Amino acid sequence: MGEGFNGAQRQSERDNSDKSRERAMLDERKMSNPQRVMIEFDLPPKTKTIHGSHNTTMGEGFNGAQRQRDKTQTKRENERPKESDDKKSTFDTLINPVGSHIILQEIMKHLEFHAVLLLLIFVGIGLAYPTEDQLKDRITKLPGQPENVLFSQYSGYVTVNEEAGRALFYWLVETEEDSSSKPLVLWLNGGPGCSSIAYGAAEEIGPFRLNPDGKTLYSNSYAWNKLANILFLDSPAGVGFSYSNTTSDLYTAGDQKTAEDAYTFLVNWLERFPQYKHRDFYIAGESYAGHYVPQLSQVIYRRNKGIENPDINFKGFMVGNAVIDDYYDYIGTFEYWWVNGLISDDTYKMLRIVCEFDSSEHPPEKCAIALALARIEHGNIDPYSIYTPVCNATAATLKPHLRGPLGRLYGALAFDPCTSTYSEVYFNRPDVQKALHANVTRIPYSWTACNYIVVRNWGDSPLSMLPIYQEILDAGLRIWVYSGNTDSVVPVTASRYSIASLNLPTILNWYPWNDNGEVGGWSQVYKGLTFVAVRGAGHEVPLHRPRQAFTLFKSFLENKNLPFSTVTTQSLNHRLRSVRPKRKIVMPSSMHHFSS
Repeated sequence: MGEGFNGAQRQSERDNSDKSRERAMLDERKMSNPQRVMIEFDLPPKTKTIHGSHNTTMGEGFNGAQRQRDKTQTKRENERPKESDDKKSTFDTLINPVGSHIILQEIMKHLEFHAVLLLLIFVGIGLAYPTEDQLKDRITKLPGQPENVLFSQYSGYVTVNEEAGRALFYWLVETEEDSSSKPLVLWLNGGPGCSSIAYGAAEEIGPFRLNPDGKTLYSNSYAWNKLANILFLDSPAGVGFSYSNTTSDLYTAGDQKTAEDAYTFLVNWLERFPQYKHRDFYIAGESYAGHYVPQLSQVIYRRNKGIENPDINFKGFMVGNAVIDDYYDYIGTFEYWWVNGLISDDTYKMLRIVCEFDSSEHPPEKCAIALALARIEHGNIDPYSIYTPVCNATAATLKPHLRGPLGRLYGALAFDPCTSTYSEVYFNRPDVQKALHANVTRIPYSWTACNYIVVRNWGDSPLSMLPIYQEILDAGLRIWVYSGNTDSVVPVTASRYSIASLNLPTILNWYPWNDNGEVGGWSQVYKGLTFVAVRGAGHEVPLHRPRQAFTLFKSFLENKNLPFSTVTTQSLNHRLRSVRPKRKIVMPSSMHHFSS
């Protein structure tokens, strides 16, 4: 028994001696390769997972897979021709002269694990949106919306002034496909004082249109979110669902405050939706947004100066039937009325003589009389689309409360009161407001398409946007101006006079552009600016001619000219350049130029 005990003891001593030698070799390896310490201890944590009906751990699964790889590696080593010691890889020797292939295996295990870890991190980044704040604004479903809606929608409030309690309401409609790579476009309606939700979203470029019952929606085949992510904004505070806790804000709204608040909105909104930072960004709008859009563009451009990679990656703007310059708007509108047979020769002459085009206040008494006479001569027509049937409510609802040229010329808001009634039914529904996360303050008055308090008390309104146009063009940014040619409120002639006054070099002369094999309208391309007339469209081009408006928007985003109506037109236009008289258009004598 003693001998057996001593034998066992000697065997134990031999085992301990072997283990000591192994530890010494391991220490030697660690000293020759300091990274070995990291490899030994930086192992993946054991995390419980369940695979089918088998309970296991991530560590065990990882090590099991590694053991299989080790067996395969050993088999390959045995099959590989043996190398003599003097032919060992120099790289192996540099890594570790003792058991270098073992060290390399450990390094590869370490790198494989961290490669998987990095992949998981990057996948996690891709799934970071929508964030928790964005999910609070996400629209799950609108009452009455059609089935199979495949795009994401968000709506809610962004505070623009904490002290006054001003908050602007937005509605974001993303594209169905590749929304992360498509540009962001801010849409603004005018008035001033009218809702972008009521007009732009609900009856022009939004994904849905309202049925006359005010309860159900149908899909818009030419929705602009098929091409870009569209952000609708009710601006300023007091318009649509936007609000202020300071009542005086409704009586002191004006161009400057509207531009500043819109800029603050964008800055704060991008903090909520950071995935849109540095994205190509455009602004579009119509009517009195002919002021909003260039003024906001100017604010963004100036504040981006000196910033290499600004959050608001502004590329340009587009406006339709836009209020641009008081003087040319007057001249062009009177001329349009006369050419289209809406007023008599005598009334036209009277308007040209007695109306003071450079005044930003109420017209003098003689001008007011001439305008009243012109309205009588117009008869009961829809001034926003003179060749379409009139809405019965139009004559009773036109009121002389709009400032600037539009108010003086026709005394009417730039909207169709008949179509807006559908919006006023729908957006006053409690279930719709809940779905939109709107009216969170429980505003005590009914939602309306236009806020008449804001309209009647509008403050500053510069006479001309042309200086801003020139500043934006000088910066190399894109401008497109389009005009429906059946609008008598801000007619095509007014826009053409304003653009001609800029004296821009012509790149492509006036030509008819193609729409599904027919003439969709006409266009002229200047250096930095493209003008487009849309055939048969009224004040709201996307409402009256949705397909043509879609083509127009696509060309704007791609910065491509609208397609020629025929090949012969293009070639003829090219040949005519050499014989056209090289003289400038003679503009009407102006009482002011580029006033601010």
